[in-house]
Amino acid sequence: MERYQRLMIAHGFLIALVGLVAGFLLLFSLIGSAEVWPGYIFPFEVYGTSEGWVRAHSGGLLNGILVVIAGLCLPKLSLSDKAMGFFAWGLIYVGWSFTLFYWAGNAASNRSLTMGNNVFGEGDWVGLLGFLPALPSVIIAPVLLYMGARAALLDGDTPSTGK
Repeated sequence: MERYQRLMIAHGFLIALVGLVAGFLLLFSLIGSAEVWPGYIFPFEVYGTSEGWVRAHSGGLLNGILVVIAGLCLPKLSLSDKAMGFFAWGLIYVGWSFTLFYWAGNAASNRSLTMGNNVFGEGDWVGLLGFLPALPSVIIAPVLLYMGARAALLDGDTPSTGK
C-alpha cells in the first residue's frame, strides 16, 4: 500500500505541476508577452486560446490534487491488493491522460473532442494525441471513483485481504 501511496502522491504532484505551468501559459496568452524584469517585456505568442489554458490550468491542478488525495486515502479503503493496484495505476493514468487531453486539445483544430472533424474544426494528429489516451479515461474515471466510494463505505473491520 505504501508503494502505491508514494506513486500516487508523486504523480499527483507532477500532474499539478504541469497544471501550474499551464497557468503561466495562460498568463502569457492573455498579455501576449512575459515581463522578465519590471518594464522589460519579452513578447511572444503561446499556442491555443486563453480559454484552453484556463482548462489546462484548472483541470491539471484538480486532477493532480485528486490523485494525491486518493493516494492519502488508500489506508481507509477496503481494497484487495489487486484492486488497490488497479485503483492507483488507474487514477495515475486518468490524471496524465486528461492532462495530455487539455494540452493537445488546446493545439488541435477539433479540440481533441473527436477522432475526426467536428463543429470546432478538422481532425488532425494532435487531436488524436489528446483524444485517444483520454477516451478510456472517460469510462475508467467513474469506475475508479465508484470503487473508492464503495471501498470507503465497507466495514472498517475488513481491511485489504492481500489477495
